[in-house]
Amino acid sequence: MHIVQKRWLYILVVIVMAFCVLQGCKGEPKVPEGAVAMVNGEVITQDELDADLFLVKKQYTELAQADGEKLAGIKREILESLIAHEILYQESRKKGVQVEETAVDEQIANIKKQFQEQGGFEKMLEEMNLTEEKLKVQFREGIAIQKLVDQEVVNRIEISDEKTKDYYDKNPDLFKQIEKIQARHILIKAEPAGDKAAKAKALKEIKNIQKELKGGADFAELAKKYSQCPSSADGGNLGEFGRGQMIKPFEDAAFALKKGEISDIVETDFGYHLILAGEKKPETISEYGEVKDRIAQYLKSMETRAEGEKYIEKLKNEAKIERFLPEPKKQDPAK
Repeated sequence: MHIVQKRWLYILVVIVMAFCVLQGCKGEPKVPEGAVAMVNGEVITQDELDADLFLVKKQYTELAQADGEKLAGIKREILESLIAHEILYQESRKKGVQVEETAVDEQIANIKKQFQEQGGFEKMLEEMNLTEEKLKVQFREGIAIQKLVDQEVVNRIEISDEKTKDYYDKNPDLFKQIEKIQARHILIKAEPAGDKAAKAKALKEIKNIQKELKGGADFAELAKKYSQCPSSADGGNLGEFGRGQMIKPFEDAAFALKKGEISDIVETDFGYHLILAGEKKPETISEYGEVKDRIAQYLKSMETRAEGEKYIEKLKNEAKIERFLPEPKKQDPAK
């Protein structure tokens, strides 16, 4: 009996070993070559992650100097974005979302228009390790995802008049129209820390202009003749501006004037100015009816973002997700 038990035990061990060889031993699952993650069996590759990392680095040049830990964190964020993309695309296929090929071709044409230089589009594809066909696949998936999100999230969100009115009533500061003034000026440049002789010469010149104005000369004509600001071409016209948009000494002098008044000489970091005040608009608060649509758009965008995140999280919880990016090595603080 003992010998029989040993024989069966031997057979069982052989069967288990053979099963492990066939299955790749489930204790150590085999990672597909070049994979950084799998979503319901679909592979996300290192090439896909690298292409997105290239775009991020191009947009934020300071990342070129990022240390290993920071770069690893960025890679993890990109990976989560790719996982969300894959989950949403898989869901779009389940829901039967269709994408017109003309929409994809239009996207490609728009991208090509941005590259004026001959061969620029092809160079961009090479840098991103992409082909035009692969780019089309990305656009096709992106359009499908947008259609899915519109269908499952955006179109289900309604912003009521009560919500917009409540937001308007609770945030009056957001709808203030700041006090504004239209003005012209004449500038004679003088460096704040410049030599005394140069500043004295500039001051003398602006005083002579001031005398001409007091004698009845036209402000716009003198601005064209003497002003050292680019606005001189338009008779010193600065257009309309609000508080906080000009250097403070200039702003204070301008807003202290009544329409048609000319300031005394005003000194700023740019030099010496004479200011002619035009139309002044007092601070007001926009009427609810004027901003209602903008509030509704803003509230819908905020709610869409929140509901979209919930929707992605729900799909993630229902999916089988495997991540293969190695965890970054933490630096020893003692070093």
